[in-house]
Amino acid sequence: MTTVTTPALAPTRAALRAEIAAVRAQRGGAGRVALVPTMGALHVGHAALMREARDRVGPDGVVVASVFVNPLQFGQGEDLDRYPRTLEADLAVCAEQGVDVVLAPAVEEVYPGGDPQVTVEPGPLATLLEGASRPGHFRGVLTVVAKLFGLVQPDVAVFGQKDFQQLTLVRRMVADLCLPVEVVGAETVREPDGLALSSRNRYLDPEQRRTAVVLSRALHAAREHATYGAGAAREAALAVVADTPGVELDYLVVTEADLADVDGTREDVREGRVLVAARLGATRLLDNLPITIHPTPPSEESR
Repeated sequence: MTTVTTPALAPTRAALRAEIAAVRAQRGGAGRVALVPTMGALHVGHAALMREARDRVGPDGVVVASVFVNPLQFGQGEDLDRYPRTLEADLAVCAEQGVDVVLAPAVEEVYPGGDPQVTVEPGPLATLLEGASRPGHFRGVLTVVAKLFGLVQPDVAVFGQKDFQQLTLVRRMVADLCLPVEVVGAETVREPDGLALSSRNRYLDPEQRRTAVVLSRALHAAREHATYGAGAAREAALAVVADTPGVELDYLVVTEADLADVDGTREDVREGRVLVAARLGATRLLDNLPITIHPTPPSEESR
């Protein structure tokens, strides 16, 4: 029978340092530290990130999960107050996955002087896709991630690929600022019908939940048609979503693997990405898949 150990709860910076030091001392003092940043409302997708974190640092390492709803990444009229806060249930998920320390600070602990005067400028990629719909969002994301890296000082940080633009920007921040953190992107966990797991799925009513699967179907259609070029892939995805009642499409794009615009002059086969964002009622959902982009056949170009 597996023993479930309750993780240490660290509401402050001082408690975090003490708890990490205590776990490391118990395990010989040389273990690596892994961080799983979350905003809580944990589900099996987050649990998969925690398992990945444990795999990365091994039994002698320390796994830290943060549970913090970051106000800096929410814009005017977004769902900051509505975002679910379920710390007791989150601690149970962390315990089941063998997390050692849960950092669950108050806003004042993370931003003791109010909104920070120094923030992380995310660069031009942050103005596209999610950034176009949510100005300032990625400045808030990268600023809090940088603060978490400073507080936890992890060797490894694990993020989900569902928020692929976020993952890409975190990797760019780590590279550009020479931060000594290995950033791991774990695969998206899905429901049996293909819907990507998200804390926001709980906001969907039964009809919206049935409709939401159209997003993953559209992504798979793009993947299947990418052998005919990026344009054909996007058209196939749009055809799946078109005229679906209750779905308000924000964007559906095919990009290079680094989220750059597809280079139509390239004649090689390479990895790319298809990304979608849409609203179902008041709930905004994201999803994406890796795809293999082929050059556009001459017959397609001449259409």
